[in-house]
Formats: sequence, structure tokens, C-alpha cells
Amino acid sequence: MRLAFLGTPDFAAASLAEIAAAGHDIVRVYTQPPRPKGRGHEERKTPVHELAETLGLPVETPKSFKDPEVLAEFAALDLDVAVVVAYGQILPQAALDAPRFGCLNLHGSLLPRWRGAAPIQRTIMAGDARTGVQVMQMEAGLDTGPILLSETLRIDPFDTAGSLHDRMMATGAQMWPRALAALERGSLEARPQSEDGVTYAAKITPEEARIDWTRPADELSCHIRGLSPFPGAWFTLDAGGKPVRIKVLNAKAEEGEGVPGTALDDTLLIACSEGAVRLTRLQREGRGAMDAEDFLRGTAIPAGTVLG
Repeated sequence: MRLAFLGTPDFAAASLAEIAAAGHDIVRVYTQPPRPKGRGHEERKTPVHELAETLGLPVETPKSFKDPEVLAEFAALDLDVAVVVAYGQILPQAALDAPRFGCLNLHGSLLPRWRGAAPIQRTIMAGDARTGVQVMQMEAGLDTGPILLSETLRIDPFDTAGSLHDRMMATGAQMWPRALAALERGSLEARPQSEDGVTYAAKITPEEARIDWTRPADELSCHIRGLSPFPGAWFTLDAGGKPVRIKVLNAKAEEGEGVPGTALDDTLLIACSEGAVRLTRLQREGRGAMDAEDFLRGTAIPAGTVLG
């Protein structure tokens, strides 16, 4: 297949690697422009950009895919198909229509549940028991196109957005050779989405990251895991009269009763409105992430401590 690949983060780079290994003719790679990162604010290329250069593939980094010149060059590539994985830009209809078989997208949920920007985080935050990875035909609507290929994944009790992301990344990447081979044979069947059960995975807002201890423990555990590792749910701890921000990167619901936000023992069992959460992995501001046992060696939180 003669194709273009559009993607940006590690999640997309895994798919690019699988498609290249399958021997398809990748005539162009599109990714987001280099951006300043790190303490030195040096411009860094995206993971897809770096991989494409390693593979010897030509790369374009347009600021906007709506630019008429970008669209004209894209149409001139005479593509069979375009593969889109976490690209980070909305493609106009002219781009969707340019390849012979249109544009295919990899989405991290079981559509129509969790259409939108943050499906991996939202599915854990909502307490879903399962999710999936799907190859879909792109339309102008937000994740509304028909489903072409689907794989279901179980969400484990200790899954975080990070661990689920990695499993979905690997599963999704492995789907592309099958999907493209079926497309080439003409055996890829499109299944329209149901309009029942539609939910939207809105972007994570900064306000959501602060932990609300007045929530039930089951909900709060899901919320914490869904925000891990980024942006990370957090609380404040009074350290010598100075509030210190601490991220919680994993937690589990347990039995317990007390004033919400109060430590019920010396090993990070914190009361909620219903039940309690055991904090199992944390990160103090300015330090690395640690399991609870290591964290407590340097930062004691004895029973009776009230967390902010």
C-alpha cells in the first residue's frame, strides 16, 4: 500500500514501526513541529519524527493541515490510504477525501464510548471494566466513523492510565498490518457505530487533579489511577508550616472510617466519605516517584494527619 503516516507521540511511533516492518510504501510522515522541552527549553523532535528519520522516511511538520499548500501537497502524493494515530490536529474534509481509501485512525476505546481527546484516562476514571483499541474510518465528526477492526482489553484493578496506555499501544500497533492487508484485499468490513451509549472523553483539566477526599473510596481510587502518571492527582501536606504538593500515582480502595482526608494508620490509609484509600505509589514535589514503603522512610504521615 502507498500510504502516509500522521502521528506524534510514542503511542503513534509504535504503529509506524509495525507498518514499516510490514513493508508498506510510506511516502510521507506528518508529525507536530519540534517544541521546547525540559529545563533547558531546547526544541525536541517528536517520537514519530525521530523514528521516521531513523527509518529514512521523509517528514513534514506543518503547523496547520488546513493550509492550502499542505493540502495540495498531500493530495499530490497519490495515496492509497493515510494512517492517523494521535496526530494532534483535526484533518479537514479535503484531507480525508484525498487518499483512495480515505484516512484510517487508531482510537483507544470501544466506540461510541469515550469519543474524544482523553479516552484512556477517562475509561479508568469512570471505573470501566474493559476497553479496547479500534481502527476506524475517519469522518468529519469527532470519532464518529465506522469501525473496521477491534480488539478488547480488560482493565485490571491496579491499572493506571500509564500501564493501560502501554498495553493499548502495543495492541494497536499490531493491528495495523492486519488492517492494511485486509484493506488491500478488499475484505475490510465497515461496521457503523451505534448512537446508543455515546460518551465523550474531554481533555483533563488542571482542576481535576487535586484530590477530593470527600468522594467515595472506589471512585477516588479510579480517579487517581486515571490521572497517573500525568498530570498526577495530588494533595498537600503540611511540612513545617509549608504546604508541600505530593502526587499519588497509584491507590486502592479499602475498608476504613473517619473524617475524609485523615490518615487512619501510619501506612497511608486515608479516610474518604465512604471507605478509605491506601496510597501505594507517591511522588513528593521535586523528587522521583516511590512506592509507599520507600516514600514513608523520608516523609512520615502518621495516623491522625490531615491531608490538604
